[in-house]
Parts: sequence; C-alpha cells; structure tokens
Amino acid sequence: MKKSNRILILCAIFIATFMTSVEVTIVTTALPSIISQLHGLSFQSWIMSSYLLTTAITTPIYGKLADIWGRKSLFQFGIVLFTLGSLLSGLAPNIFFLIIARCLQGIGAGSVIPLTFTIIADLYSFKERAKVMAFTNTAWGLSALIGPLLGGFLVDQLSWHWVFFVNVPLGVLVFAVIAAGYHETYTKQKITDIDKAGVFFLSLTLLLLLLGIQLLNTQLIFGIIVLIISSACLLFFSLAERRAKDPIIPISMFANRTFSNQVITATLLSGILICYEIYFPIWLQSLYHVPATVSGLVVTSSSVMWLLSSFFVGPLLQRFSPKKIILVVVVIQCISYLPLLGASMAFPDWAFYIIAAISGAGMGVVISMNIMLCQHLVTPEQVGSATAIITLGRSLGPTIMTGIYGAALNIIIKNNLDGISLTQVNNTISSASKKTAENQLSIENIILQALHGVFGIAILLFIVILIANLLDPNKKIID
Repeated sequence: MKKSNRILILCAIFIATFMTSVEVTIVTTALPSIISQLHGLSFQSWIMSSYLLTTAITTPIYGKLADIWGRKSLFQFGIVLFTLGSLLSGLAPNIFFLIIARCLQGIGAGSVIPLTFTIIADLYSFKERAKVMAFTNTAWGLSALIGPLLGGFLVDQLSWHWVFFVNVPLGVLVFAVIAAGYHETYTKQKITDIDKAGVFFLSLTLLLLLLGIQLLNTQLIFGIIVLIISSACLLFFSLAERRAKDPIIPISMFANRTFSNQVITATLLSGILICYEIYFPIWLQSLYHVPATVSGLVVTSSSVMWLLSSFFVGPLLQRFSPKKIILVVVVIQCISYLPLLGASMAFPDWAFYIIAAISGAGMGVVISMNIMLCQHLVTPEQVGSATAIITLGRSLGPTIMTGIYGAALNIIIKNNLDGISLTQVNNTISSASKKTAENQLSIENIILQALHGVFGIAILLFIVILIANLLDPNKKIID
C-alpha cells in the first residue's frame, strides 16, 4: 500500500478511535441534563450501561468475522451503525428511545474499536506498530482531556442533543476516507460452520455478568445469584468452543501462556485505571472539599504520561522481555498505591497527581505492549480474534470493577455508620453539597475507611498481575 494511503487511513483510524472513546467521557457531562429533560432518573444507569454492554457482547463476534470476511466491510458497517446510533440518540424523545439508540451505538463500537487495532496490524510490521500505536493512543488521551470540557460546552451553549450529533459528521468522514483509501488485500474465507452455541453462550455470559455487576450496588443477593448463573454460562461456552469446528473464540490461543498473560494484565490494569479515575476525584471532593472541576484535573497527569510513555514501548521491547517489563512497571505502580491504604486526612493532595502520573505512565507502556503482543503471538488468520479478545478485556475490566468498587464502598460505609444516616454521608460525598454536618469529622472518617478498602482491592489486582506474569515461562525478547 502507498505511504500516502497508509497515512490517510491512519488519520481515519485516529478519528474513529477518538469518536468511540470520547463517547464515554462526553456523555458523562451531559447526563444530568439528559435525565432531567427525559425524566429518566430510574433508568439513568442504562444510558451508559447499554452502550458498554452491547460493545462488550459484539466485540469478539466482530473479531471472528474480521478473520473470515476481512476488515474493510465490517469496519464500515460498524461506522454506519455507530453514526446512525449517534443521530438517533440526539433525536431521542424519551429515555427508552435513547437507551435503544445507545445499544445501536454500542453494536457499532463493538466493530470499530477492535478493528482499528486489527487494520494497524495489517498495514504495519511489528517494529513499526509501536510508533503507530503510540500515535493512536493520543486519541484516547485527547478524549479523556477534551471529552468533559467539550460535553460541558455543548450542553451549556447548545443542548445535550449535540453531545451525540457531534459524532455524525466525524462518522461520515471516516466512512468516506476508508471507502476511498483502504484497498484491502485480505483473502476472505468461507464460513464452514457458524458457531451458534458459542455466540449464544458468550452473549448470555456477558449479559448476565454485566447485569449482575450492576445489581451488586442495589440488590446484593440477587446480583450474586445472577453472577453465579453467568459463571455457569461461561462453563457451557467453554465446552461449546472446544466442540465447535470454527469457534468464535479459538481456545487454542490461550495455550500460549504469554498470550494469556497479556489478556489478564490488560483486563486487570484497565480495572485499576477506572479505580483512580473515579475515586481520586471523590477523595479530593468529599474529604479535601476541592471543587469538582479542579478535582477532575487529577486524572490529566495520567493521560499526559500515558501518551508520553507509549512512545517507549518499541525500544523497551527490543531490549527486554515482556515479562521483565510488566513486572518492573507493575511493582512501581503497586508501591505508589501503598500509601493510600493508611492515608490520613493530612495526606497531601499533590500526591494524588504523582500517583496518577505513575499509573498513567505504566498503563501507556504495558497496555500498548499487551495489544501488540497479542497480535504478534497468534497466526495471521487469528489476528482479528486476538485483537477482539484483548479489546473485550479492556472493556470488561472497568465495567466489572466499577461495580465491585461501588459495592465495596457501600458495604464498608453501611457497616461503619454507627448512628449516622446514609443521607448525611451521601451529602458529604456530593461535590454540590456546601453544608457542614454536625458530625462532619465522623462522616469523613467513614468515607476515608471506605476509600482505603477500594484502593485495597486495586492493590490486590496488582498482586494478581504480578503472580500471573511471574508464572510466565517466557523470559526471551520477542521480535
């Protein structure tokens, strides 16, 4: 492929990556206006969950289809669905219409997100890929920085509808560039036997898993029951894949221990990522009474360091084994989190920026490396499936851990109330609350203990990552 065409396609991939990743951050800012105008308080969690759920369910399916039918048509199909879903979301007259439109957006994103990485793998060699991945990572960083600001501007100056409409021209542009500039050379394969059982049990497993996580905060027992049923469905899925002639997720890929560790590491690190993105601002707002806008800036140091560190992935892989890189980086990250386990009210606020920066730098190196290695460690016919699997892990990690962190926070708070009402605690956590309660110090101590518990879970995830990679038998540099 001509160099000019590759640059053009890379720009289209950059826009598509930004478009799908900013969808989470930009909508968060508009949620209060959407809930108010559409009278959807009872269903507000589904505005985000419907998008994440359908994205997670369809990602591995698209990955498999990409290995069979090729990349271009599926990528364009995903862009069309995402753009149409964005348009319908902006036109939504009620909350139920919006949730359905968000599902359509998620089905489109399930194709776009993994296929951007797959197309990069097709166009660039393993050594070139590190620099290209670093470039596309800037789209994720920009979405984290620009999304909340852009969402606030659109809501204040126009209306919440434009939070969705802004994606429409971007989607049309990406579709046109890919149609004109991307000439696929991938040889299409025939579908010998559709893995219907695999698709069914995978979809059911993910659906029940995410539903169960959502229920942990409100109906703990029922949520646990749903999660147990989800585990049973996962077992049936595994059995179905072993019997299938052409499985939706080839189990054989996981025979490579290094491949499995990349998936585990990316999934758990993504779960840790959402921890500090949510709970650092909560800590600063509820305990240090920092304004919401200022507290949100604590995450920017992470985004900046993520972008910078991702450019070092290529040189590091040329000198060290993946095992050594992950172990060193994760140990440094874990050590930076340890002070949070016993931090008092006197813990300095600037320390959060440093911890976030260390976390972001580590994520930029390890997660970028995880994606590259997953693609490199499988056969060319399995690149789409491998990319979809690690993309699914990156989606499931934050989704699952958000529910677990929230459940842990609520359980610890409720067990330490000791005569204090839950309403008082809620008012203290809220950044909009300006009132000082009579027992303010006791309330803040309850919140502090709960936050210690949340970050304790994050440290446990670090330990699991370290154990998994210590057991990796591969100690050689991969080239």
